Amino acid sequence: MTTLPIGLFPRGLTRDQAAEYVGCETVAAFDSWVRKGIVPPPIQGTNRWDRKAIDRALDRRSGLLDSADQSFEEWAASHAG
Repeated sequence: MTTLPIGLFPRGLTRDQAAEYVGCETVAAFDSWVRKGIVPPPIQGTNRWDRKAIDRALDRRSGLLDSADQSFEEWAASHAG
């Protein structure tokens, strides 16, 4: 993997870039994070990850965001049923 300064990561990340961005040592480790729901899957219909969606998922996971920070769509999806 190459190391990019944080400000140089594009919005749409390849799998390798996304793994590097979140600090995973390997793509396999990143794939495990995706399977576990730690980070979101690629943007539907693409093989690219949204950098901002990754940030939001990690913020939520680490407790930096709470339910007051959710969009209506996120709230509705989590309360459907």
